[in-house]
Amino acid sequence: MRTFNLLSSQSICEQLGGRVKLLRLARNLSQQQLAEMTQSSLSSVRRLEADGQGSLDFVVRIAQALQVVDQLNDWFVQPALSIADAERAQVITQRQRARSPRVAKKVA
Repeated sequence: MRTFNLLSSQSICEQLGGRVKLLRLARNLSQQQLAEMTQSSLSSVRRLEADGQGSLDFVVRIAQALQVVDQLNDWFVQPALSIADAERAQVITQRQRARSPRVAKKVA
């Protein structure tokens, strides 16, 4: 599995676009058919496949149309924590405010 850690955001988007194209072709769909399935324009599908550019909503609609929306689950599923880990996390995540540096007032 390829890691995205060292890639630029543009490279990741381009790979996403390429993946969309492969999935579309594997399902024997034309770009026009995918555009119709997602209620979007043909140019939007072409742009996504070419350089990975598109709104998050559009990418989700593409994932739904290509029946791969379940692959987005990893973004939203929280890992299971033990009770001790949960208690530690609660203590650590209590809101704290950053303080601005105090400037000494000059007495005239």
